[in-house]
Amino acid sequence: MSGASLRVVSYNVHGLKDDRAALVGLIRDLAPDVLVVQEAPRRFRWRHKCAALADDLGMVVAEGGLPSLGNLLLVSLRVRVHESWSMRYPLTPGRHLRGAAFARGSVRGGDFTVSGSHLATDPAERPSQAAIWKQELSKVEGPVIAAADLNEGPGGSAWRMVEDGLVTYGEAPLTFPASLPSRRIDGIFVTPDITIDKYDIVDSDQARRASDHLPVVIDLRLPSE
Repeated sequence: MSGASLRVVSYNVHGLKDDRAALVGLIRDLAPDVLVVQEAPRRFRWRHKCAALADDLGMVVAEGGLPSLGNLLLVSLRVRVHESWSMRYPLTPGRHLRGAAFARGSVRGGDFTVSGSHLATDPAERPSQAAIWKQELSKVEGPVIAAADLNEGPGGSAWRMVEDGLVTYGEAPLTFPASLPSRRIDGIFVTPDITIDKYDIVDSDQARRASDHLPVVIDLRLPSE
């Protein structure tokens, strides 16, 4: 098969409030090239906490933490990061401040840009955040990977907005809550020039101990240079 392979995991880690050993073991077993984290450390000593998580996982921080309001991008040593940035969505009074993280990287034989976000629980606020994120994504040239906890399923307007022009898996398993999944609110979307070889959800006892969400795992092939 042509094109560079890339494994991406998107995971809402529930603020690292659950079984950390289970979380670390699960992610290490999955061996992602890119880990997109929602609810990563974003407050007191956030740099140290994000770096400690990366170290536990054998990865390095590419972008995120406080600047992206708890979105964090970690990469394996296989990935070279060329540029990274964060953005914040406008604050709705009484709501959480949210944002997104971006990193432009490469593996041997392929370039890509990955972005992670965590949209609002409020259905009135969510579409405007999706629109802002989508606008930023549309500025990126080349292969793009967008991963998020969208707090709504494929029928929602924010999900449809993010998915427009991108590709995801049509009938993926449910992701939330991990204890008894009833909703698909976590997803990974890619530009059509990226081939999806495998799209899966990890549903195991270990995953249920690790967080209140199940992780999304996607194996990709980037277009050849």
